[in-house]
Amino acid sequence: MSTIVLATRNNGKIIELRRILDAIEVVGLDAYPGAPDVPETELTFEGNALLKARAIAAHTGLPAVADDSGLCVDALNAMPGVLSARWSGRFGDASGDKDRANLELVLDQLADVPAEHRGAHFVCAAALVVPGGPEHVVEGRMYGRIIEAPRGSGGFGYDPIFLPDGGTRTSAELTAEEKDAISHRGRAFRALAELIPQALAAHSSPER
Repeated sequence: MSTIVLATRNNGKIIELRRILDAIEVVGLDAYPGAPDVPETELTFEGNALLKARAIAAHTGLPAVADDSGLCVDALNAMPGVLSARWSGRFGDASGDKDRANLELVLDQLADVPAEHRGAHFVCAAALVVPGGPEHVVEGRMYGRIIEAPRGSGGFGYDPIFLPDGGTRTSAELTAEEKDAISHRGRAFRALAELIPQALAAHSSPER
């Protein structure tokens, strides 16, 4: 079985990617002691995904996949965006539950915004970098709106307050399979999955 390295220590992301890429062995950074935690210093999802994938491919010598994803809220001028994971800043660090602090801050910021103006979408940019070979970046989106209070215990991040278009349950109330079918990350990684076999074949070619 071919192996790719997923440039994250986020177990939720690793589990999701393993479900989507079930014919490919996926390992996270914990399998590589000394692998760097790459700061997300770029201003776009694509830029951050490529930054991380390039660094991990260089460190491990293996094909690497990385993603950057976030929530874009219409009423917040498409923020938190690339700052989604650290939207609550130092307060979130001090709280001990960064995901919850980020979620509650968004709800506070939308407290006076009526339902018709609470549109939002998730974005995921997924990058594949093969050492000495090709680079690919794809994007997936999921549209919906922000509800008034969290619902559901599944997923992670902003899932409990995001209601996908056409649905009656939040992302955190969906089964893993239901979420994969419509999520921004599911769409991005399925698109990337179509490119991975050829990239892995090129990486293992005896002509290299």
